[in-house]
Amino acid sequence: MKARAVNKYIRQSAKKMKPMLDMVRGKQVNSAINMLAFMPKKAAKLVELTTRSAVSNLLNSEEGAKVNPDELIIAEAYANQGPVMKRIRPRSMGRAYMIRKRTCHLTIVVATPEIDVENETKEKE
Repeated sequence: MKARAVNKYIRQSAKKMKPMLDMVRGKQVNSAINMLAFMPKKAAKLVELTTRSAVSNLLNSEEGAKVNPDELIIAEAYANQGPVMKRIRPRSMGRAYMIRKRTCHLTIVVATPEIDVENETKEKE
């Protein structure tokens, strides 16, 4: 059983978000949230909130009542680039430099461990 949460238009680049996602991908949800809570990065807080939202989405679904939240793992975690806001910075001699304020879309998918085992056996066949 899977559930996902998407956090869109985050005012941080995907490049800064990806190291946090690499740390939690494939881990159990409880240990991932515990790790992220003590990280001093802005991206860690955003990943933690999105992970909590994905778990809540799973528990609020129809089959979610049967799921034990302690057994959930983070099946997928990725950040895609969002729209870029372009601003102009005045420079000397009448020139202008472009400032790119990047955004990203964060997606977290939580699943029960049985789903991953079934997917791996189907891929090998």
